[in-house]
Amino acid sequence: MKYVFGLAGIAAALLFAGGASAQLPTDFSQTVITTTPLRGNTYMLMGEGGNITVAVGSDSILVVDSQFAPLYERIKAAITAISDLPVRYLVNTHHHGDHIGGNALFAADGATIVSQANMRTLLETGTVNGLTGNVTPPAAAEALPAETFDDMLTLRFGGRDAELGHPVGAHTSGDSFVRFRDADVLATGDIVTFGRYPNIDFANGGNINQMIEATDAYIAMVDDDTIIVPGHGALGNKESLIDYRAMLATSRDRVAALIAEGKTVDEIIAARPNADYDTAMNVDETRIGNWIRVVYYSLAPR
Repeated sequence: MKYVFGLAGIAAALLFAGGASAQLPTDFSQTVITTTPLRGNTYMLMGEGGNITVAVGSDSILVVDSQFAPLYERIKAAITAISDLPVRYLVNTHHHGDHIGGNALFAADGATIVSQANMRTLLETGTVNGLTGNVTPPAAAEALPAETFDDMLTLRFGGRDAELGHPVGAHTSGDSFVRFRDADVLATGDIVTFGRYPNIDFANGGNINQMIEATDAYIAMVDDDTIIVPGHGALGNKESLIDYRAMLATSRDRVAALIAEGKTVDEIIAARPNADYDTAMNVDETRIGNWIRVVYYSLAPR
């Protein structure tokens, strides 16, 4: 079963991958939450912000990521339409606002928020956007993860297991993936985005080389039947990951070669080293420039 492939399978790009570089939409009134069944009582929800994964056990539910707070009631309604069991766990894949905006509301309804330990620290201290300088203040106490882990953690709920792992220093310093072996589903967080360039939050621990290494690890842990729920974009599979990894490595190598020639970041942007990918994903000049910048500052930090 195939979902999204490389350049030939990309119809259009969405916004440059959210998080630290995203602008919070001001009007959610038109946002529709769509539900896609995966397999084994596991589902993907799409709306505004990062993709959400919902896994239903015999007595409770585990949710991965929570989009924006104003969408909570619609997200909750979409989950209830799947099952009226309580949400026991909410796992955050990283600290960006389009993935954690509903934290406090899920917690108020009884969910335990879980994240990698570095992610909680980033929420507690607040962060600065490396591209814009915009400051995100510390999160409210009720939005903070109540349970954290360092490298690996297995959460058990209603006869099911969710395996959480920590790719080090990839999209951010506090990334997590969530793997459901019984359904053969992998939720990658924003380390993987299909149909668009990803963001690399280099100011908060992200790095292009570690993005590639993390994607290699994902490729190694899946097979041809695994369903990939990316941080943003359509569902994918192992072939999608391989194509995505090729884009990451090619972009890195092209930018690195121009850095070695002594080019500035603006000169590299003007050179359009990734013109083939830019065209395939139909990205605008802002997204083209942002992708070059995050790769550049991974390799040549300011």
